Amino acid sequence: MKKIFLCLLSLVLMASCVDDLDDFNVDQKRATNVPAATLFTGAVKNLSDVLTTPNVNINNYRFYVQYWTSTQYLDEPRYNMTSRLIPQNMWQTLYRDVLLDLKDSKRLVMQNEVLGPKVKNNQLAQIEMMEVYAWSVLVNTFGDVPYTEALDPSNSLPAYDDAQAVYNDILTRLNAALAMVDPSAEGFEEGDLFYEGDMSKWVKFGNSLKLKLGMVIADSDPGQAKTLVEAAAPNVFTSNADNAAFRYLSSPPNNNPISSNVKGPLTSREDYVAASTLVDVMNTLDDPRRQYYFTQVDGQYAGGRYGFPNSYASFSTVSAKIADPTFEALLLDYSEVEFLLAEAVERGFNVSGSAEEHYNKGVTASIQYWGGTAEQAAAYLAQPQVAYSTAPGDWRQKIGRQEWIALYNRGYDAWLTWRRLDAPNLMPPAVEGASALTIPTRMIYPINEQTLNGENRAAAGQAIGGDMSSTKLFWDVN
Repeated sequence: MKKIFLCLLSLVLMASCVDDLDDFNVDQKRATNVPAATLFTGAVKNLSDVLTTPNVNINNYRFYVQYWTSTQYLDEPRYNMTSRLIPQNMWQTLYRDVLLDLKDSKRLVMQNEVLGPKVKNNQLAQIEMMEVYAWSVLVNTFGDVPYTEALDPSNSLPAYDDAQAVYNDILTRLNAALAMVDPSAEGFEEGDLFYEGDMSKWVKFGNSLKLKLGMVIADSDPGQAKTLVEAAAPNVFTSNADNAAFRYLSSPPNNNPISSNVKGPLTSREDYVAASTLVDVMNTLDDPRRQYYFTQVDGQYAGGRYGFPNSYASFSTVSAKIADPTFEALLLDYSEVEFLLAEAVERGFNVSGSAEEHYNKGVTASIQYWGGTAEQAAAYLAQPQVAYSTAPGDWRQKIGRQEWIALYNRGYDAWLTWRRLDAPNLMPPAVEGASALTIPTRMIYPINEQTLNGENRAAAGQAIGGDMSSTKLFWDVN
């Protein structure tokens, strides 16, 4: 009888702890209320991942700029975008895993009545800057994209907006975000894996981003580009300590995504080798960054033939430094900023310093970032093929070649820069018996957009001149 009583008492006590039976179905390991900082961090990680990964189902930019080539699978270095879900995976990650999380993070910050006004504005500015970054990637990858009607769960058929109109709007948003920042207050702290809430660093980041986005439209809208660049230039990155670097951890799922796709501690895959296009140039220049970029074969740096089968054992591949699970991703860095400033001077924009000074700083910053010394950088710059006054070609070719080398682990940005400057002179693989290939100047729209949002996708394709990888975007006028 005593045992029966105790059992009944336990049931009564259990029942009194819950309002209804639904409380028993709460999964304690799945959060239903996510802090704004967590959503912000997750969005930044997903953005870093999608722009850094070499996974052929998502990101093939390293192939497009001929940093890497494949050992046996040739669809990607020959620009096939339909044998895998490449456009769809890039599109989906940017919309669903980056922009939607940033939108929800912004909503939660707005609803937070505890935050002081300065901290709230700083957090909103951080979110807005990352939204602008993500939107710029979408526009500069696809062209016209859903924007004003995007991210609305009730609208499954969003219209596509004109790419130039979207670009102009995100520039306005970026200026507004910078105006909100108060460096005397903090922003996200633990959730900010770039700068740990240091808003003076975010001012530099936002202005460096404005400089970059301004230079993208320098050929199509030089007036607006000049205004943007001249306003941003005094407040941009001034050293590698300012880099927007996302730092990875040693174990999945928070590891450097390169380490999950190249031979190393996390996988035995042998899919990629360095392309001779890049390796040959760096060999000719005795570039001190080779040891940080590539492995050696019999004491030499050797690149495989781009777009054709290659033996993994016969050619240099990704260095242990880059394959390290903890190696950081860069979304924006000091070296790139200096090359952009060099370009701005050559375009006649009112920026302090000479093109040669900024060019030298860009090269030096890159060499030192990777582990080289100031002495190595000076010796490298002293070569007639590197020195700004004697390097071959016009300013586009001089800056374009060195920026291409410096952006080695940032395939998307290298592709963006190559399309802007048309330098260096990259050639697609000439495949005997096949039609001529063309290096992509945009990514085609996802196939599922054709089936799920076909009318709007068709209108967008027609508006930009055809949904083809060879279609040039609105700013690519040269």
